[in-house]
Amino acid sequence: MKILFLGDVMGRAGRAAVAERLPGLREAWKLDFVVVNGENASNGMGLTGEHAKLLLDAGADVVTLGDHAFDQKDMLRFIETEPRVIRPLNFAKDAPGKGARLFEDRRGRKVLVAQVLGQVFMKRPFDDPFSAVDQVLRAHPLGGLAQAVVLDMHCEATSEKNAMGHWCDGRASMVVGTHTHVPTGDAQILEGGTAYLTDAGMCGDYNSIIGMEKGEPMRRFITGMARDRFTPANGEATLSGFYIETDDRTGRATRALPVRVGGRLQPSGPV
Repeated sequence: MKILFLGDVMGRAGRAAVAERLPGLREAWKLDFVVVNGENASNGMGLTGEHAKLLLDAGADVVTLGDHAFDQKDMLRFIETEPRVIRPLNFAKDAPGKGARLFEDRRGRKVLVAQVLGQVFMKRPFDDPFSAVDQVLRAHPLGGLAQAVVLDMHCEATSEKNAMGHWCDGRASMVVGTHTHVPTGDAQILEGGTAYLTDAGMCGDYNSIIGMEKGEPMRRFITGMARDRFTPANGEATLSGFYIETDDRTGRATRALPVRVGGRLQPSGPV
């Protein structure tokens, strides 16, 4: 199975890049399944139902969220009607939606997609991500009920993402980090067959400070004072993500590559 994961879609520039480029990538790379993290797609904070539909219509099979899952209030209702949108497993227990679901690719193969929030350096405490993931993976053994398993680890600390990758090694096809908007260079297949990347980066304008226009973040770093709101940068976006190929029998990864398409970053991908 050929699976593409795209990192945090950032504002209008990120949405436009996904809408413009993803349909062509699905065809050119013969993708079987696509997961997109959309949690910053609506003005840099959260995701509206309208923008979720845009990402799904562009070719995403599943859209994941994150700590800004419900910053856009209409997502509280929308997620209950759209099963292809996934919020974190360990979010508030009364939160709407699901943190993991079993999907099918276009050939009927089962793909489990799950998302979890880390705890280290995050603004609010969340339940233990490791036990939350363990429960889901035990119920969906790789190569059994699920031909592939994709886990989006949404958190700040690289060490916590790294630990989750090893915790899931041999039990997931892919563990990929999101949240920091900076793509890391450690794409690899772990000893047990799990493809791992600490952070997929963002789908956004990299002539920015993690996707925001540079002026206000720079002012806050230099002076320690806020004056304006953060505003998403709207230059040409780079699609950043993670591409893997898996063995249908075992669910383990056989190939793992970082993805960078368009914009300012050096191109990378399977072709």
